[in-house]
Amino acid sequence: MKKKIKFFEKYLSIWVALCIIGGFLLGRVFPQIPKTLSKWEYANVSIPIDILIWLMIYPMMLKIDFSSIKNVRRNPKGLIITLTVNWLIKPFTMYFISYFFLKIVFGNIIGAELSSEYVAGVVLLGAAPCTAMVFVWSYLTNGDALYTLVQVTINDLVILFAFAPIVSFLLKVGNITVPFKTLIFSVVIFVLIPLIAAIITRHYVIKNKGKEYLERKFIPKFSTISIIGLLLTLILLFSFQGEIIEKNFIHILLISIPLIIQTFLIFTIGYFWAYFWKVPHSIAAPAAMIGASNFFELAVAVAISLFGMNSGAALTTVVGVLVEVPVMLTLVKIANTTRKKFKNA
Repeated sequence: MKKKIKFFEKYLSIWVALCIIGGFLLGRVFPQIPKTLSKWEYANVSIPIDILIWLMIYPMMLKIDFSSIKNVRRNPKGLIITLTVNWLIKPFTMYFISYFFLKIVFGNIIGAELSSEYVAGVVLLGAAPCTAMVFVWSYLTNGDALYTLVQVTINDLVILFAFAPIVSFLLKVGNITVPFKTLIFSVVIFVLIPLIAAIITRHYVIKNKGKEYLERKFIPKFSTISIIGLLLTLILLFSFQGEIIEKNFIHILLISIPLIIQTFLIFTIGYFWAYFWKVPHSIAAPAAMIGASNFFELAVAVAISLFGMNSGAALTTVVGVLVEVPVMLTLVKIANTTRKKFKNA
């Protein structure tokens, strides 16, 4: 039976595009809305946006099962590929590819200041491997669901310790200085706290209702909340982005070029490595998908915290959402077409 992606995930790029248009119109027709919202800030962080981002991230964290880590012994090669590609290769290729295109090739079109902000946004995407959508890509490629859970769980733990240092280092290489404390604060707010809350919730629900109730009924209830949080975040974000979009609409296309190239490159590295290392396809495909896609919710949140809602960095992270689904569906098709090339497929 042919597996199908859910309606919302399948047309995510369309929803994002509609939110861009809706947010732009909202900010231009009712400018008092973003002006009012901009007053609800603490430490330069928008409280309404923070709440919406928590609504996006918390349901994802509910899927993380730390007891699954013991299953990593089944095939450590898949995890080695995932961790190496995600943390030793991807952030750095992401930076150099984006710098080449946005600062050199398109530098005269974009301008020095905006191009630096765009590169910063790409860096945030590059240092945040996928957490939620990879379950969709794994499902569509007949991936090993339990092993995919292991890979995602381990990556979420690594994010806690590696995200801030890598982002800080690459931004410094690009002559962009950001307070390291703000990066740490962002990881605590948008990763650690939702993760702890999800762990407590899982423990409570499993203790009182059982694991099957958690996975089949409780977690699915939050899917709608997560979707609403994402769409409202994008609408509010682009209500602040009106002037930038009006003046630089072509920039969305220019930003997407290095993002698409990077996605194909990272998938190719992970997928071919798995092939030559004789990793089963059910593990190889998700391992390559995790690095190719991004934890864009975290990237959006940190971009807003560091640079503001009307920044080029925030715009870049949302462009990442816009291009991800069609590109990843293409990679899913490639993975499914080449499945027979793998032994133990």
